[in-house]
Amino acid sequence: MNIVYVHQYFLTPRQGGAVRSYHLAKGLVDAGAQVDVITAHNQAHYDIQWVDGIRVHYLPVSYKNEYSFIKRVIAFLTFVRQSKRLLQKLARPDLLYITSTPLTTGLIGIWAKRRLAVPFFFEVRDLWPEAPIQMGIVNHPILKSLLYRMERRIYQEAIHLVALSPGIREALVRACPGKAVSYIPNFVDTSFFQTSERSLTDHSDGSLPRKPLTISYVGAIGRVNGLSAFLDLAEEVLKAGKHWRFVLMGKGASLPHLYEVVRAKGLTNVEFRPFGNKRAVREQLARSDFAYLSFLPLPVLESSSPNKFFDALAMGVPIVVNFKGWIADLVQQHEIGVLQGNPLWRTVQQIEALYQHPTEWKSASQQARELAERQFSKEKAVSVLCSLLLQANSPGKMASGAYNRIA
Repeated sequence: MNIVYVHQYFLTPRQGGAVRSYHLAKGLVDAGAQVDVITAHNQAHYDIQWVDGIRVHYLPVSYKNEYSFIKRVIAFLTFVRQSKRLLQKLARPDLLYITSTPLTTGLIGIWAKRRLAVPFFFEVRDLWPEAPIQMGIVNHPILKSLLYRMERRIYQEAIHLVALSPGIREALVRACPGKAVSYIPNFVDTSFFQTSERSLTDHSDGSLPRKPLTISYVGAIGRVNGLSAFLDLAEEVLKAGKHWRFVLMGKGASLPHLYEVVRAKGLTNVEFRPFGNKRAVREQLARSDFAYLSFLPLPVLESSSPNKFFDALAMGVPIVVNFKGWIADLVQQHEIGVLQGNPLWRTVQQIEALYQHPTEWKSASQQARELAERQFSKEKAVSVLCSLLLQANSPGKMASGAYNRIA
């Protein structure tokens, strides 16, 4: 089976960041498929590379988190145009697997369906344009209407929709009644992220660690991430005279603002560390007692599926989460962390109470790891996707849910 996988921001573990597409594409290759990935890079020329059996086409489309909305839209549309041109040069595939964001990648699928008679799957990572609308980035009523219409058309034209969270799946079912929608959550490489990698005291002997309690945020640092809440927590801890460490590791448009807030408020307990690959993420989580998850308090973001959550689960690091939704529900249900709320001093007490009781902290750590293995392993996600694509390529043949070889 010949599959073209379209992801404008395709990354590998060596590069760091969101590597879902790498693992899914590699899983398809291991199952016998031929996979071409169409992506972009911040270079002035086209490039092609073989990455672990995946043929990756890098289009010269510059993009940065710091770009303005207009500049981002230009980058999105440029990627669509160049992807169409490349698809006409490649051997006709059996199927396109297209992932958002941005939503505009779906336009490639519509074009390929009509021009090349190639069906496409569409994977929805975030609800767009609902997110920029709720954030106030898109305000004009005509533009809103056009974007909603584009969203519905992409969903309708796809032969199958893939959702990354229960909330996204529910939204897709409402938007396209009768459309085939599958839930393949974000996941983690449980063989790479291991609790055995934790280099610090694991509370197993019942004693308290001698190091300061460390809370780490590892990931994108953009406006949508709402990291002022992280600094608010750090400020509350500093006022209470507690010697905790707060680590921000990543990159994004909000980084200069956060630097300024830390300087202005004298938050000596906050450290900044540069963006790193998956190995650097693992090392930072190994030094952390809690992993911090953060988004702006917007309803659309409650369906988000941040990679940092799954990495922390596999490392057995309890969670502090500052937003509502399905992930907050998992944290509560499985007793693997703390929900940040008001007043902040109460959140500080809850974190400290869990940290100072080694048995409870270790239980949260074990529960987190077990949840990663049981529900969010990359092997399970690849197995489900292989079955779906096999079914799509073999009309009338039902996918068994088992790991099927794609040939």
